[in-house]
Formats: sequence, C-alpha cells, structure tokens
Amino acid sequence: MEFPPLAASYTIALPSWIEDELADVPDVVPTLEERMALVNRLADRNWREGNGGPFAALVAEADTGRIVSVGVNVVLSTGVTSGHAEVTALGLAQARVGAWDLGGAGQPRHELVVNWRPCVQCYGAAMWSGITTLAIAGSGPECEEITTFDEGPMIEDWAAAFEARGIAVIDGVAKDEAIAVFREYRAAADAGAITVYNARG
Repeated sequence: MEFPPLAASYTIALPSWIEDELADVPDVVPTLEERMALVNRLADRNWREGNGGPFAALVAEADTGRIVSVGVNVVLSTGVTSGHAEVTALGLAQARVGAWDLGGAGQPRHELVVNWRPCVQCYGAAMWSGITTLAIAGSGPECEEITTFDEGPMIEDWAAAFEARGIAVIDGVAKDEAIAVFREYRAAADAGAITVYNARG
C-alpha cells in the first residue's frame, strides 16, 4: 500500500444539522439557564446523529447573552481526536471575532458554557482562550461513570487554577438535565448502538 503524502491541513466543522437546530434560537439568549438548556439540547442530538460523544458547548458574551459560537463533539465525524465540543466552540468563536484572545483589549467578556467539566485537553484549551467565565452543568464523577469516557488525569484543584487566572467557574447549571442526556447515551452504548471512543490503556 502506498503511503499518503503529508497532510497540510485538517478541518473541524460543525455537522449540517446544527443549522436546523439553531433556526429557532435568537441571537441573544438572556439567561445562563437558557444557554445551558441549548447546550444540553445540542449534546443530546449530537450523539444521536453519530458525530461523537454527548457533549456540546457554546461561547457567549457574558454581559449580554449574545451567542458567539456553538460547538459539539465531532471526533467520530471528523476522525480528529481533538474535535471536542469546547475546542470546536472556542475555535469558531475566535474565528468569528478575528482574535485568538477572547479576553483581549476591545473584546467583551466571553463565557464558555459546557454540559460538564472539561476533560484534560479542553481544560487547557479553555484556560488559554481568554474566556472570563466557565459555566458547567457538573463536575463530579457522574460523567465518566455513566458514559464510560476517560476524561483524563485532571488536577484536584482545577477550578481554583481557573479562578487564579481570572476565570470564574459556575458549577451545577442544569445538572439533572445533563445527566439525563448521559443516561440516554449509556443506554444506547450498552445496546451496542454507538461507538464509545477512548484512548488505549
């Protein structure tokens, strides 16, 4: 078999169904609870569509609730393991505002809203992105216990490390709804209907 040439680029793109899912969503979603409800809705549809795990995220202007970007886990649809919801949402937000630093001069305060605590990869991505707030549905062991995903060796004081860098952490927003999505996903996994991907060993 001939070895392919070196790749010069790769793409992480949102699935086509996102446009339909967002058709009824206004530009401004005023409350954090409503923004998390959207994230949970996207996470639930994402795994059902086969794009990746039951995870979604969005970036919003913290003071207005204006939605800057959304992201879902696209590992299975892209074949790129870094295609997590947070990475996708942050990258698309940075592309939209034209800046790598979402907290830079002239930028509004940006928040990242996710349906669980970031994994070790997304922890770093969120920390370096310039966001000023991380809002999550939960941070306990439920995600890994229910979904069977390996989220990596997170440091124990992960939230304090965010806070020390000026990133406020809001935990427990719509937690029960996020867990309900995970349970539906696990039922499908137990039935052999979906692929659960994890790093080896």
